[in-house]
Parts: sequence; C-alpha cells; structure tokens
Amino acid sequence: MSYWVYIITNRPYGTLYVGMTGDLERRVWQHKTGALEGFSKRYGLKQLVYVEQFRNVTSAIERETHIKGWLRKRKIELINKANPLWRDLSKGWYDDNPVG
Repeated sequence: MSYWVYIITNRPYGTLYVGMTGDLERRVWQHKTGALEGFSKRYGLKQLVYVEQFRNVTSAIERETHIKGWLRKRKIELINKANPLWRDLSKGWYDDNPVG
C-alpha cells in the first residue's frame, strides 16, 4: 500500500494545505468537491500542486508533520522545485472534474 503527502492550494502562491492520505485520488476528489467540511473547503483549495509517495504510514505522517512545521516560504520553494508552473497534478484524473 502507498501513502501520500500532498499540498493543495486555491491558486499559485495562494493558501496552502498539507495533508496525508492512503488514497490520494479519493482525497483529492473530496477536496475538489467540498465533500469534507473544514479548512480546505472554507478556502476553496482544489489544486493539487505537490505530492510525495511513501510505502510506510509512519514515514508519511512524519513527513507531513515536518512540512507542516515549515514556514510558508519553504513550502513554496518545495513546490517550485517539483512543480514550477504550479500545475494541478490531478488534472484529468476524473471524468467529471468539478473544477473544469
């Protein structure tokens, strides 16, 4: 099984949310559709801009916690290095993509 640490946003250099999941496609769908109440729904966070894969849940949780502790500037640097155009990495995952 794989575990994922991810960052979603509402626009390039906008609000950032760091999360961890065992089912990345389902979790991103939940963010995109607003299925879950909370921070990401409140701020309209629907663009997946960063992702890391882990085989061990403990490693994923540690990485999520580590990134959450970073200053915003360092999170932006991480995204810029992996995804300089801030493309939505989940674009095309869903037949009926709620964000177009």
